[in-house]
Amino acid sequence: MYYGGIEAGGTKFVCAVSNEQFEIIDRISIPTTIPEETLKYVFDFFDQYNLNAIGIGSFGPIDVMTDSATYGYVTSTPKKGWNNYNFVGTIKERYNIPVAWTTDVNAAAYGEYRMGSAQNAGSCIYLTIGTGIGGGAILNGEVVEGFGHPEMGHISVRKHAEDPFEGVCPYHGDCLEGIAAGPAIEKRLKQKGKDVDKNDPYWDKEAYYIAQALVNYTMILRPEVIILGGGVMKQAQLFPLIRTHFKTLLNEYLTTPDLDTYITSPGLVDNAGITGSLLLAAEKAI
Repeated sequence: MYYGGIEAGGTKFVCAVSNEQFEIIDRISIPTTIPEETLKYVFDFFDQYNLNAIGIGSFGPIDVMTDSATYGYVTSTPKKGWNNYNFVGTIKERYNIPVAWTTDVNAAAYGEYRMGSAQNAGSCIYLTIGTGIGGGAILNGEVVEGFGHPEMGHISVRKHAEDPFEGVCPYHGDCLEGIAAGPAIEKRLKQKGKDVDKNDPYWDKEAYYIAQALVNYTMILRPEVIILGGGVMKQAQLFPLIRTHFKTLLNEYLTTPDLDTYITSPGLVDNAGITGSLLLAAEKAI
């Protein structure tokens, strides 16, 4: 059997084909432009293989409710051409095979749960912190979805006492994404996060905001592992700062696993999303 995976990001698509052992035998990365252009390259790639199923982890918001008239659509995205786009329907029109459909962060969470930093756990959260902030959760082996999918990046956080920054989220201003994602760092500091010195005092504020979110997720979902990925988390100095703030904010109200393993980096590094997409495809395969 061959499985196809699509990690559909707002900047690029990663497409891959694997065998039943989830060994990737081919992959491509293409820019995310308008659907017609992007999907042409996707089709050219997958047309070479006799696939049994495809798994898609997509940027959102997306409709994941199977009884909805717009199931499989990318919905209210500002990404040009993708607003209310029938992604799953377009793929199924080309390939008459099962298609697994979820968010890019849900796919990454599932990849880490099955083959990454949470493979020995029963539950996990995967949070990506980069151009935006999004999160996916796995509980009892299942991707968490309800009336839609989680939007973990848009929760409210308390402002740091020494941070006057108003935030950049067009919907909520200083929500977690609006105050701690890559564009917020760049607007605040006038340089990209990757260019900010690792000893810059700003990183303590960034850690404070992320830690608040992790406390909230811990209170609500009680995961066994929290995995932090994305471009901002390439700043390795953030991990000990986050753990310190997390411990202070939690204030011994709950017990958690050891923080060095509870708040950790992706075991699959940058392959969590595509791996999860392939794994989800296998579960749908005929």
